[in-house]
Amino acid sequence: MGQRHEQRTERQQGTPLLSVRDLTVEFDTDRGPLRAVDGVEFDVEQGETVCLVGESGSGKTVTAETITKLIRMPPGRVVRGVAELDGRDLLSLSERELRRVRGNRIAHVFQDPQHALNHCFTVGWQIREAIQVHEDVSDAAARERTLTLLDQVGIPDATTRYDDYPHEFSGGMKQRIVVAMALAANPDLLIADEPTTALDVTIQAQVLDLLEAVQAEYDMSILLITHDLGVVAELADRVVVLYAGKVMERGSVYEVFDAPAHPYTQVLFDCLPGRGRPLRSIGGRLPDLHDPPPGCRFAARCDYARDECHTGDQPPLYDVEETQTQTASCVYHGPSGDPAVLRDGHSAGESDG
Repeated sequence: MGQRHEQRTERQQGTPLLSVRDLTVEFDTDRGPLRAVDGVEFDVEQGETVCLVGESGSGKTVTAETITKLIRMPPGRVVRGVAELDGRDLLSLSERELRRVRGNRIAHVFQDPQHALNHCFTVGWQIREAIQVHEDVSDAAARERTLTLLDQVGIPDATTRYDDYPHEFSGGMKQRIVVAMALAANPDLLIADEPTTALDVTIQAQVLDLLEAVQAEYDMSILLITHDLGVVAELADRVVVLYAGKVMERGSVYEVFDAPAHPYTQVLFDCLPGRGRPLRSIGGRLPDLHDPPPGCRFAARCDYARDECHTGDQPPLYDVEETQTQTASCVYHGPSGDPAVLRDGHSAGESDG
């Protein structure tokens, strides 16, 4: 799990900074409505990192971008749900009201820094503009703040590089600049969508170090979207596992990594190298979200599926035995289930290696 988690002190739990409830999002397509996110719920506490995890198409990015209504509407629309920041529902705000939230209280770092920066302007000008959009400060004060931010995110010789253009920086340096822009207004929540995917392994580690450092310095919360369980192990306090728009499992990073409770989470871990057993892929494919099947969304690909898994609605999130916060949307954790079946089967899979 890494030294960072061993050194991290337990945070005081209180009212969530962000509370997402029953978030349901559809897109109009030529084939009819596609429900990309279906009843997603989670909280983000002040100062913690929550990771949304799942394979491509699971609804991670749509969930994150809907919170500040960055998805295009139309074709997208929020069918129902709330996303409350300090008790205020962001989804009910007007575009004008949301502009005061975006970049100010909630900032985004996207996957590709190449497209997040304007290559016609210097990086210093772009960060300075981000500061002055949210604060009534002079050019000189904004420049000093920009230089401080560039220094904080590890850009060497910030005074000289202030006037450089994005194309004069490496991919890793560009991502650092994007983080500096996100920090311009000292946000309460940073939403980072696959921030290390386009970077090589060494630079990925540096960006993860940077995110944790600025989180500690700014007492900032992070909502991290990733498919990389290694990134989750580095940064997460809590994990939300998504599949086909549904929450499959939630829990602390320790609970989920020590004993993944949902068959889908278990298979995700089986795809991760270095866990003492042969790698495996997930057979089959995601269900058609234009017309999702009844029952559990993962049932068609699940080794443990039984008849009731293919009928009715997605199982509710049941409490997982002998854990404090872990829940799983699986009938084996319900009143008529035996979670030992999942544990024994997963253990058997490990011993095969």
